[in-house]
Amino acid sequence: MAIAAAHSFISSSNLSFIPSHTFHHRRHHHRPQSPFKISAHISLTTPPSPTVQPKLNNTGVIVVGAGLAGLAAAIRLHSDNIPFLLVEASDAVGGRVRTDNVDGFLLDRGFQIFITGYPEARKLLDYETLDLQKFYSGARVYYGGGFHTVADPLRHLADAIQSLTNPIGTIVDKSLIALTRIRVLTQSDDQIFSAEETSTIDLLKRIGFSDSIVDRFFRPFFGGIFFDRDLETTSRLFDFIFKCLALGDNTLPAKGISAIPEQLAAKLPSNSIILNTPVASIDKQESDSKSESTYTVRLNNGEVLTSDYGVIVAVEEPEAVKLLAGKSNGFPAQIRKPARSTVCLYFSADRSKVPVHDPVLFINGSGNGIVNNMFFATNVAPSYGPAGKVLVSVSLIGLHEGVSDEDLRSKVVDELSSWFGKEVAGSWTHLRTYRVKFAQPNQCPPTDLRKNPKVEPGLYVCGDYRTSATFDGALVSGRKAAEALLRDRSLVQAS
Repeated sequence: MAIAAAHSFISSSNLSFIPSHTFHHRRHHHRPQSPFKISAHISLTTPPSPTVQPKLNNTGVIVVGAGLAGLAAAIRLHSDNIPFLLVEASDAVGGRVRTDNVDGFLLDRGFQIFITGYPEARKLLDYETLDLQKFYSGARVYYGGGFHTVADPLRHLADAIQSLTNPIGTIVDKSLIALTRIRVLTQSDDQIFSAEETSTIDLLKRIGFSDSIVDRFFRPFFGGIFFDRDLETTSRLFDFIFKCLALGDNTLPAKGISAIPEQLAAKLPSNSIILNTPVASIDKQESDSKSESTYTVRLNNGEVLTSDYGVIVAVEEPEAVKLLAGKSNGFPAQIRKPARSTVCLYFSADRSKVPVHDPVLFINGSGNGIVNNMFFATNVAPSYGPAGKVLVSVSLIGLHEGVSDEDLRSKVVDELSSWFGKEVAGSWTHLRTYRVKFAQPNQCPPTDLRKNPKVEPGLYVCGDYRTSATFDGALVSGRKAAEALLRDRSLVQAS
């Protein structure tokens, strides 16, 4: 589940740059006198046109990367009227949080669910406008040739009572889940992120969960969230996610997961985002005063952007390493842990060929096969597909390198035929396969989920790899990077 932006129904939305306009302002004068002019063009059918770049431009702050972290940083700067430019290499905002429109279906790029209990997201997003569609609070576990329900007793009491004696854990296990819920709800987020840590699997064993519930529920459920079926991910992240699940719902925005970054981008001035603009390097400008260090951003075409206050690097970790390795002792020269990867396959089906109508997540508790989890997306959000059609989303953990897309499709259909019957799964039409190499940062212990965003004065970094590998972590990281810059430059406005 990515926690972590193309567009859903607006798959070709594009902001095109009109060149030769430069910010001119004196220090502490936060309104640009000659703003960049960017016109918005929305097209449902044509691909985005290339963006024309400026020859040389200056602004207050340059934010590199328009994923959730970069958007959050820009929103925080904008709230203090600090001029900025948000530069994005791809054709739309959102980074990994993207949706494609394929034959009338909304395909999120990888398995992504939005949890309404995220605290930072509650501050930044308008949930009502997102039209969030809820999953069933629990899961249906495939084990022993059949399906067994695990339900949240506070939301589905009758289902929870019926599931007490099913083979997905013992009655004691289900009591321990309730106690874990109480434990995380009585801790602040700061307490969770600074607590003594271990791996999630060791935490579950220490709590006393049986092997049956660990293997049949926790591995596929939280393994699907972390893209880590071994559950080596830090217990801090497990506790935070568990808390957010207790406080909110698993949802999908009606217009696709990309509706989230699109809503954030709509909070920003229309002339502040440049798309289709890859960055080649970030270079320090020598200065006699260390506190007044400035950085330039060189684009792939050789043109340069300059900033008065600093640069915020908001790209995913592999790209940040490429841009910043060797630039400062304050940033690592390489990624120390392998990233989490996933493959997501989408199929279309006729409504008559899908025997399930519940908005429930199916997880593989059998210990066999390559499918980790799947669901019928149109059961959750009917807007994810055309009328009379069903969108099937299937998630695998890892990249499955060396296996072709066609072989993966065949293996998945064969496996799900054992779940739902060959006459059902065999009738589905493959739409697309996404292989997401960097789905999430690897957050195995030891971790620091509250990293300082400042690399050095004038240069800041943000992203979910700096905090928690969640949507919320990216948003928090972006805000904190902007606030660090504002403090360093004494630009924080009095409240």
